[in-house]
Amino acid sequence: MHDLTLALWQTGYAPTTAEALQRLDATAARARAQGADLLIAPEMGLTGYAIGAERVAALAEPRDGPLAQAVAAIAQRHGIAIAYGYPEQNPAGQPFNAAQFIAPDGARLAHYRKTHLFGDLDRAQFSAGDAASQAFTWRGWRLGLLICYDVEFPEAVRGLALQGADAVLVPTANMVGFDEVQNVLLPARACENRLYVAYANACGSEAGLSYGGLSTVVEPDGRHQSQAGRDDALLVVTLRRLALSAARLSSPLPQRRSDLYGPLCGDQK
Repeated sequence: MHDLTLALWQTGYAPTTAEALQRLDATAARARAQGADLLIAPEMGLTGYAIGAERVAALAEPRDGPLAQAVAAIAQRHGIAIAYGYPEQNPAGQPFNAAQFIAPDGARLAHYRKTHLFGDLDRAQFSAGDAASQAFTWRGWRLGLLICYDVEFPEAVRGLALQGADAVLVPTANMVGFDEVQNVLLPARACENRLYVAYANACGSEAGLSYGGLSTVVEPDGRHQSQAGRDDALLVVTLRRLALSAARLSSPLPQRRSDLYGPLCGDQK
């Protein structure tokens, strides 16, 4: 199996979707030039996160809408996969906070709606997703999408691990004051499930919020493989198949007592 090289794009939010797409295009070119197979952008990276319910609703679109088509064109132009966040239209209520994975050929391989809404801001702008993330296969790797707060819930990552996920990709907008996520919780999620966690955070400020940066890749044994600082960064990291296999030699998952603690998405029937 091949190794997989990721680029985590840590950036502030652009004032318009047109500028966000221009920045994504330029960053995808940089990432591919540095050998990345996949570029991960922050949560709601194409529109901004703290923009208010009215603006979110105005920018929301279906998963195959104009933003998705523009990202697919960027992926094809540079030969790189892209995982990004955007507001998805919801005919039954407020939009969903969504993330999508687009392959280098422009195909949409995975889609996920944030299930755990954080605080009053999230709940004022979005509807919560009602389905657990589903692992998918790309280039021989089993991957899963989560969004920001989701990764702080052990069962969200465990569900992907039980589906055979090798890495969890997390577009996020974590704020200053919550560094325990990058420094404590992500290593725990990676180690207890013997998988990689790649956490692409925003930085800068928006509507009175200060985003904390510290975009992070954690190895399957819980060690930080790489971490950005507070400012704009493009973090390029290679996930090693050999390191994943070595960590799984001592995985606790085969001894998990689902008969006592209940099944999760991904448990074998």
